[in-house]
Formats: sequence, structure tokens, C-alpha cells
Amino acid sequence: MKLGGQLLRRSFRHRNYRLFFLGQGVSLIGTWLTRVALGWWVYRLTGSELMLGAVAFAGQIPTFLLAPLGGVLSDRYDRHRMLVVTQALGMLQSGLLALLAMSTWARIEYILLLAAFQGVINAFDTPARQAFLVEIVEAREDLPNAIALNSSMVNGARLIGPSFAGLLIALFGEAGCFAIDAVTYVAVLVSLLLMRVARRERPRLNPPMFSELGAGLAYAARSRPIRAVLVLLALVSLFGAPYSTLMPVFAAQLLGGGPSTLGFLMAAAGAGAVDALHLARSGRDPSAQRSGHGDEGRPGRGAGGRRDGDGEPAASLHQGAALCPVGPDLILI
Repeated sequence: MKLGGQLLRRSFRHRNYRLFFLGQGVSLIGTWLTRVALGWWVYRLTGSELMLGAVAFAGQIPTFLLAPLGGVLSDRYDRHRMLVVTQALGMLQSGLLALLAMSTWARIEYILLLAAFQGVINAFDTPARQAFLVEIVEAREDLPNAIALNSSMVNGARLIGPSFAGLLIALFGEAGCFAIDAVTYVAVLVSLLLMRVARRERPRLNPPMFSELGAGLAYAARSRPIRAVLVLLALVSLFGAPYSTLMPVFAAQLLGGGPSTLGFLMAAAGAGAVDALHLARSGRDPSAQRSGHGDEGRPGRGAGGRRDGDGEPAASLHQGAALCPVGPDLILI
């Protein structure tokens, strides 16, 4: 417990990060309520595995196509304001889902449209949110610890949210989960509005947007570490992550259960939080350990800019995030 308190104090000494952690923690639980409820609702309405896949596809393809553009925009504009806008739109999307579920005219076409709307929101929210973490943790040496704690928060929400989703669906229906999710966005919006963030200085002349996007893609293509990460994410997303899309089928048809069974099956994946806490326990930058010196002498710092193992200028955190658009199953943090 003493070690855990020390780990929390390292990142929590930054006021903006404390607000970010608390707001995001509450909001992510609501996100998993919606994820479980949406899958169960679609399968209950249609009884079709194809429609489960179609809704998942509608929610992911806009993110896949637009996230690199979202990364470029997060470079050009204020990330703090971008997050306020995207989180407000996320609250609107969850509220519309709740209204649709409570109405008598719920149709799969409308669900597909709202899933695509959420995918567009994620395309701009994810790269801005991941890059924003660098801005709210002022001490660079605390950043690895903050990233690890963020991973712990994500997996913890993945454990808690689905566990309660089944009970809430039984008590209030799917609409109740969507409505609670909409309310949880208030927490993250309040946390963002309470932050005191120094405004970044942006260059007066920006290169053309698509030129900047092309430069990021070219860097990813020639950087071996980023290529490896992209290939790994692509393989896991293609062959591993889709299991959660079909989980309502396993819960209902193979196990003969209901929404509670689905919730517990989805919550089982939250065991990954244990690994994240192990990462937080170390909380050190591996590059500093290898080089044997601190920030002043660390490769990749100083006037020459950050450089990777190939001697190439290292991409910023949000650029990597923008090039790795994935869904709630695999959140690159």
C-alpha cells in the first residue's frame, strides 16, 4: 500500500493530471456501460451476428480513416478546447442513444448512424487526448508513471463498467446504461474546465495539412519501432479484438445467459489492469536506464530534438496515437 501511495503521488502531484484521471475514470466506466448495452441491444433487436459486426464496423471505420487527420489537427489547434468539444459531442451521442432506446421507433439504421457518429468523434478525441497527457504532466520524469496509471485506469474501468452493465440492463434496460453514460461525461467536462493549461505557442506559418499528414506517414514507414507497433496492433485488432463484438452471441446462445452473463464475460478482460500496475511500479523511462544518465544527457532531448534508435527524429506521442486508431478494446496509451 505504501508503494502504491508513492506511485499515485508521483503523478497526482500535478493538479491537471489529478483532474484528468478522475474525470476520465468516471467517463470510461460509462463508456463500457454503453459498449455492453449496445451489443446486447443490437443482438436482442436483430438476433443477427451480421448486424453486430455491422455496428462495430460503423463505429470503427470513421476512426480508422480520420484519426491521422485528427492527429494533424491536434498539432494545429488547442488540444484542451478540442477535448471539450469532442467530450460534449460524446455526451450528445450517448443521450441520443438513450432517447432512441426509450422510443418505439428504434431501428438498426439509426443505431448504425449513431455508431458512425461516435467513430467520427473518437477520430479527433483519441489523438488529442493522448497528446494532451504530455501537456498536463509538467515533469517529464513523471510521464512514464502517468501513462502506466492511465493504462490502469482504462483496464479498471473495463473491469467495473461491464460488471455493473448487466445489472443495470436488467433494472433499467439498455436506455438506462446509455443515459448513465451521458451523465458521466459531465465529470470529464467539469475536470477539463477546471484545468489551468498553459497555451502552446504555435508556428505562425503551418505547412499544408496534407503535407504534414504525409510527413507523419512517411516517418511511420521508415521508423522500425513504429512499424513494429503498427503491425502488432493490426494483427491483434484483426484476429484478437473482434471476439468482443460477438460476445453477446456467446452469452446468449452458447451459455444460455442474459445481459449479466455478457457483462461478466466482458469484465474478465479487465484483468489486464494488474499488468498496468506492474508498469506503474517501475515508472521509469527505459531509455534513461539504458543510457545511464538523466534528462540532460538522454538521447532524444535538447536542441537536437528527440531521436529514435534509427537516428530519426522521433514522432510525438499524439502522432503515434493518430497512426494507431483502435477502438475501446485496444487503447494506445
